Amino acid sequence: MLTRATIDRVVAAALEEDAPWGDLTSEYLIPENAVARADLSARESGAFSGGEVFAAAFRLTDPRVEVQLVVEDGEWFEPGAALAVVSGPARSVLTAERIGLNFVQRMSGIATLTGRYVAEVAHTRARIADTRKTTPGLRAFERHAVVNGGGHNHRFSLSDAVMAKDNHLAVLAQKHADVTAALKAAISRLPHTTHVEVEVDRLDQIEPVLAAGIGTIMLDNFSLDDLRRGVEVVAGRAIVEASGGVDLGTVRAIAETGVDVISVGALTHSARALDLGLDVRIEVGGA
Repeated sequence: MLTRATIDRVVAAALEEDAPWGDLTSEYLIPENAVARADLSARESGAFSGGEVFAAAFRLTDPRVEVQLVVEDGEWFEPGAALAVVSGPARSVLTAERIGLNFVQRMSGIATLTGRYVAEVAHTRARIADTRKTTPGLRAFERHAVVNGGGHNHRFSLSDAVMAKDNHLAVLAQKHADVTAALKAAISRLPHTTHVEVEVDRLDQIEPVLAAGIGTIMLDNFSLDDLRRGVEVVAGRAIVEASGGVDLGTVRAIAETGVDVISVGALTHSARALDLGLDVRIEVGGA
């Protein structure tokens, strides 16, 4: 998902946005022959994510800048840890600094938050998954960070799977369509490799949906008692996903109802950027 081409495309756009006509401060204040060495340091504990994205900010600014990653994506660290070392022309290091930090702080924040959710459900069979509630244009970056935190990815886009949600079912209801028949008709036209998921918000919707032969059923905003009952009704005939009302205070109890997947929009839409800093040392070269 996070390919070199994707990284370069997104990072290049960010650099263009940040310095469309160059970095005036560095160009007019910093000597041309100045060399910088900088340490990417952790101000707090967390899980690292976005190493190659961080490095790309400097590489695309100036190929002469070297970035040595000290930790790997998915590795946990403590405050004070050195995460990467950057060295090269000072002007270029200073120009790329903010963009590199923005990405690695954001991605490491997502990985860290995901890791906390994963730890809460580690004693159950439930897996923590992200949603499509991602920052437009940054989905590949944010989904990569979720995996680095020990989570799993949901469908990447609308083109990857069929997922009939409440609004889809509402349209069918307005047309007085039979849900089971409508789902069967859709499945009959789909490639055999396409996964089908349906969201329900009431227990009485489960059987008509399962009768269509779907792969995953999402129990949306169910109480804990209804989640347990829903798992019993499904009885292994489909993957059971829980969604809605999920936070660090509720996720453990939700997992203990026996669901297979818990999707958490907060992993990407509410993660706080991790406090990482770039400590720069400048040296002026020879004459």
